[in-house]
Amino acid sequence: MNLLTLLEFILFFGVMLFVHEFGHYLVAKLFKIRVEEFGFGFPPRLVKLFKIGETEFTLNWIPFGAFVRLSGENDPSVPDGFGNAKPLARIAVLLGGPVMNLLLGVILFSVMFTQTGMPDPSKVMIASIAEDSPAAQAGMAVGDLIIRVNQTPVSSMDQLIAIVQDNKGKEVEIVLLRGEQEISVRAVPRVQPPPGQGALGISMTNPITSVPWFETIPLSFRATFEQARMILEMPGRLIRGEVSGEQARVVGPVGIYSMFSQAREIDEENAASADPFERTLTLRLMTVITIALGLTNLFPIPALDGGRILFILPEVITRRRIPPQYENLVHLIGFVALILLMFYITAQDILNPIQIP
Repeated sequence: MNLLTLLEFILFFGVMLFVHEFGHYLVAKLFKIRVEEFGFGFPPRLVKLFKIGETEFTLNWIPFGAFVRLSGENDPSVPDGFGNAKPLARIAVLLGGPVMNLLLGVILFSVMFTQTGMPDPSKVMIASIAEDSPAAQAGMAVGDLIIRVNQTPVSSMDQLIAIVQDNKGKEVEIVLLRGEQEISVRAVPRVQPPPGQGALGISMTNPITSVPWFETIPLSFRATFEQARMILEMPGRLIRGEVSGEQARVVGPVGIYSMFSQAREIDEENAASADPFERTLTLRLMTVITIALGLTNLFPIPALDGGRILFILPEVITRRRIPPQYENLVHLIGFVALILLMFYITAQDILNPIQIP
């Protein structure tokens, strides 16, 4: 175990949890809900750092994350407390943490795109060529841009695939851009290509272009949305057999550290690579984990933010509150179940370490 990598991981995980709790804190203050304590790390308390208004800011012994202690969190009789606030205010406070994690994902994507550039979806570049394929026989090369097929300009990978599919078994003229030079080649897309290969025998990608930082912001919001969509679609893809159980595996802190450590090693090995994407695996992993944390907390599971919101929604509709003692009991049971699940996941992470593909 590399001590420096471990410290970096603790810092990253701590920042991720701090941002989550800070979101709860900000929204609570916005709705004038009294925050008794904002803790850096987890209890027991080491020292009180300072006090702002009624909120004590403390440093705690377990250097992992943060927490917010709201006044009257489970007691609606406490004035200015969380339990005494209006339903929509309580929902807003609970949403504050996950939303901040998603915004952190946007920021990390923006940093990454500034460093690496962005794929240009309007251009198609050859990423690899199979041996003895029509593309290889025609003299195509990795890195060539495909700009026209049969005089039709190519503006996306989907368009190129459609053109090739329509011309299987027929000779096509393909115009390539290699450096600054246009090259014309001819090839016959295969009607029945070998398994794992396309009609031309190429794999495609979009070339990377540099992006000014201000242009990364809308792109980062879009990337965060797409990443969130992929995470939410994962259970369905697992059921349909589109991904393996290992690819959709749930991991805990031990598994996340294992992936973080592997990503750091890969980034160090690729430090001299000309491809910036090969040097930013750790940053990409951190971004995905941050977004996953925000989404997971929105799941309607007791003890999570989403589970607590689920108990407030009937109150918004019926104006009648579920008795706090019942809600607290359900969240307690959910919390115990989550702890047991975490023990199981941690055991799996130790006995069957996860590997980055």
